[in-house]
Amino acid sequence: MDYQVFDTTLRDGGQREGISYSVADKLAVAKLLDEFGVGFIEGGWPGAMPKDTEFFERAKTELDLKNALLVAFGATRKAGVAVEQDKQVKALIDAETPVVCVVAKSDIRHVERALRTTGEENLAMVRDTVRFLRANGRRVFVDCEHFFDGFRHDPAYTASVVQAAFEAGAERVVMCDTNGGMLPSMITKAIEEVVERTGVSADRLGIHCQNDTSCAVANTIAAVEAGVKHFQCTANGYGERPGNADLFATVSNVQLKLGLNVLPDGCLEKATRVSTALAEIANIAPDTHQAYVGAAAFAHKAGLHASAIKVDPLLYNHVDPSVVGNDMRILVTEMAGRASIELKSRELGLDLAGHPDTLTTVTQKVKDLEAGGWSFEAADASFELLVRGELPGAGYVRPFNLESYRVLVEHREDGSVVSEATVKVRVRGERVIATAEGNGPVNALDEALRVALSQHYPQLKTVELTDYKVRILEGTHGTNAVTRVLLESGDGNRDWTTVGVHENIVEASWVALVDALTYGLARTTTAA
Repeated sequence: MDYQVFDTTLRDGGQREGISYSVADKLAVAKLLDEFGVGFIEGGWPGAMPKDTEFFERAKTELDLKNALLVAFGATRKAGVAVEQDKQVKALIDAETPVVCVVAKSDIRHVERALRTTGEENLAMVRDTVRFLRANGRRVFVDCEHFFDGFRHDPAYTASVVQAAFEAGAERVVMCDTNGGMLPSMITKAIEEVVERTGVSADRLGIHCQNDTSCAVANTIAAVEAGVKHFQCTANGYGERPGNADLFATVSNVQLKLGLNVLPDGCLEKATRVSTALAEIANIAPDTHQAYVGAAAFAHKAGLHASAIKVDPLLYNHVDPSVVGNDMRILVTEMAGRASIELKSRELGLDLAGHPDTLTTVTQKVKDLEAGGWSFEAADASFELLVRGELPGAGYVRPFNLESYRVLVEHREDGSVVSEATVKVRVRGERVIATAEGNGPVNALDEALRVALSQHYPQLKTVELTDYKVRILEGTHGTNAVTRVLLESGDGNRDWTTVGVHENIVEASWVALVDALTYGLARTTTAA
């Protein structure tokens, strides 16, 4: 392809606070990036980082990349050291990658103050390193560190670094906004001036943007519009400080908005899945509001939006969500109107269009409950149960009815804390009493309820509670405040969330728990 999508998640992205990839993690990340269709994967800095050295060694036998080429990252030779004697340059050769990316100083202030050498020696370091790598059969990219700051301070010197790299055989010279201080107009202006000063075509240049002004994606797009055909990104924008240009937003914008094909056919639609998988490997919660791939990227809340979407989804979606593997969602909140409720119900497989009275009832119930602190925005399962309970012919019957429950918490002399719950329920006409212990009131209630229901509903053993969240509602304070509980559950195939609200946290938990198990049963059986 004419355009080069260069991913540096494993090197620059790994500098994000809180990320520490193991070698196994790095191999898994590389496979996902290759599946997404990037052209180049920068794996790290062999020789400088033992973990990266191991990664490149294992990659020789454990990575079978279909779309991407693996890239080793390093620096130009040290000042005053022959390139053949520089151990880190040798490590780049030993990595045996087809492509090498070397970082070079392009700001004369950094050359003189950080490297403590002369401008001429720095140019020699660039030429020698590029020539040596090319002589050893490597394709070479040169990252010009602090390019834009250097170009504004001393354009002649920074331009000379670009020319030196190309004269020595570099394939691409990458302009790096290392401290992330640029804006799109500054990027465009600098590229125009560099092209004019050096005579180098813009399509031979590359762009690497940090996100300190929150403009990394915009700056990258500006560079592409200015003729640059090599752009560097990180998955989900991971990176030092505020991060880097987000791979998924950048590629989606270039391909969908500029109409430039930069990925192999069929790869863009993997964006959402790959983004989420990479977040899990990084052990970072996916950003639900991330452009294109976030869970909320195509989620609509206002009733006015929903009314328009009912007519034509593209009236409020800037692209079809499916092109990046995402889905449109309608959020059910106190802002919801009839259109929102109808669309959300349809999304869940329930048609309220032919039941106007039910639609009115459900809409009013949602508004009333939301006014009291309930939130169905993140609790689709509870909303679906509410609709099914009102919709004629929906085939919904509660699988059990509560007579009473009791929870005891005992703090013993040895410091141990034991919770015991007793539930009395009616299941298919039978009165059942069950008692169980747990490591807390909610766990004890869950265990006791499962004991009571297990004979009638053995399939409950596949349903597990995976997360429990409690929030004090806005406007309420102290230990007697109204609480909202969200329970996340799953059966190995699908996850769902339920909600409960009450002044008593145990009762709020009970309500959410009942919905969680009821929904789980509804997925596997028709309650009698």
